[in-house]
Amino acid sequence: MSTTETIVIVGLGNPGREYAATRHNFGFMVADELGRRAQAGGTKHRFKAEIAEGRLDGRKLVLVKPQTYMNLSGHAVREVAQWYRVPVERILVVVDDLDQPFGQIRLRAKGSAGGHNGLKSIFAQLGTTEVPRLRIGIGRSSSQAISHVLARFSPAEQAALPDVIDEAADAAELWARQGIYEAMNLVNGRAKDKEKATRATATSGSGKERDNRGE
Repeated sequence: MSTTETIVIVGLGNPGREYAATRHNFGFMVADELGRRAQAGGTKHRFKAEIAEGRLDGRKLVLVKPQTYMNLSGHAVREVAQWYRVPVERILVVVDDLDQPFGQIRLRAKGSAGGHNGLKSIFAQLGTTEVPRLRIGIGRSSSQAISHVLARFSPAEQAALPDVIDEAADAAELWARQGIYEAMNLVNGRAKDKEKATRATATSGSGKERDNRGE
């Protein structure tokens, strides 16, 4: 991306204290970390969102946290895109993902909303599904999806949370510097390597258990 461009990173979540520490607010958490790194100025309340502006490698970085609740997130994103005259390829949406294990991070250049109402709203308002997005896994549980996403993190997840947020912020910065396709190769490649390592560890552990039972 050119150093003269404005880039927009949208963190999705729900406003209000009751939602602040829930899985559905991963996007807000990453936006806050990016704001800290970019030394973003004071938050403005405009376009149905909290807006903060900073700099990233000489570019203007606009951080957006829609305040409309998840299902109407697209209204804020559309207004921001129009005001800053930013095309969709320079907008990154950070979003939680039920279909990935907790903490797994993947970048996508386009595709369906995967059942996520925030993405559905954004696609409807921008008129395209070709919106870069950074998905952060929150996993599934035995409870219904809505209960899971609006619940607070488990103790184990809470302990891992700082590292996950850091990794997601790193991925967002990589997108800003390298563009979606180069960033996808790097970020998604790392995710695949982690998956393989996790499976190998699990398989090794199962083998040891079988050996112990056989003694």
